[in-house]
Amino acid sequence: MTQEVYDIAIIGGGPVGMFTAFYASLRQTKTVLVESLATLGGQVSALYPEKTILDVAGFSGIKGAAFITELDKQLHLFPVDIKTETTVVNVEQSGELFTVTTDIGEPFQAKTVIITTGKGAFEPRKMQVDGVDELVGQGVHYFVTNKQDFANRHVAIAGGGDSAVDMATMLNDVTHATTIIHRRDNFRAMEQSVNALNQSTVIQETPKKISHIEKQSNGQLKITLAQVKADTITNDIQVDDLIVNYGFISESKTIQGWAIQPEISGQVFKVDQEMQTSIPGVFAVGDASHYIGKADLIAIGFGEAPHAVNAAIRTFDPHRGGPGHSSSMVL
Repeated sequence: MTQEVYDIAIIGGGPVGMFTAFYASLRQTKTVLVESLATLGGQVSALYPEKTILDVAGFSGIKGAAFITELDKQLHLFPVDIKTETTVVNVEQSGELFTVTTDIGEPFQAKTVIITTGKGAFEPRKMQVDGVDELVGQGVHYFVTNKQDFANRHVAIAGGGDSAVDMATMLNDVTHATTIIHRRDNFRAMEQSVNALNQSTVIQETPKKISHIEKQSNGQLKITLAQVKADTITNDIQVDDLIVNYGFISESKTIQGWAIQPEISGQVFKVDQEMQTSIPGVFAVGDASHYIGKADLIAIGFGEAPHAVNAAIRTFDPHRGGPGHSSSMVL
């Protein structure tokens, strides 16, 4: 049985993977996009659909879910084979082609591969407080998929990064009261986000840590806060919900099982100026790639995507002309 052969196989269907696939189709290549989750959009869809995204050019502020909807519309302008709920379990070199094996269906081949998996599979960084695991789903949350679930409730958010700060100001529009708890005096978020927090009515409990959580008979949570540098000094707050936002732990165990093993730096792939890894014909963009000065932003990944696609095309068709301006194309 003859295997399907693609020009470009894109592995990972987050925002950067979606745009990479679109740009590859814009260049009229035969492209396949493979995503292990049931839907495209990666962490934005799974974890932050209500978050307002501010740092992508052309959007003054767009909710995560709406952002993915727009990317999906763009992705379907030109033909792309999309395989969701499909995990790539192996990529091996077969002469001038790469054979891609998934957990579903027959293997296929590709002339080039672009990895857009981010830092791999993700799960929330858990809170290390006795008894908190038993309260998940009973007032303790790691994800927010619909902010209206917290309307008119008193909500506490544990964390001090971009996501925690943005979530506090976002939920404060619908909650009865919002409290953010952070173990440092200063928040590790973008300056504008911190300014918005400081100008809001969000209660700031800093520098403090959660030392104890107890479910009350009325359904609320009693949270004991301790001063970070003097943990004998404590105070209690009563809330309806606690959202833990300590970031996420990523792992790339699946990729570690592939036959090809590009050189890595930390958990991601080292790339050159053309976004190519140490294996010719294999590229990485977005959070899956590393080079000196790299910033892990969606906007950066969007800029890297055309670079990688154009370099991939030169790999299998070195005589093909470079890309024209997209505005000259007729849809």
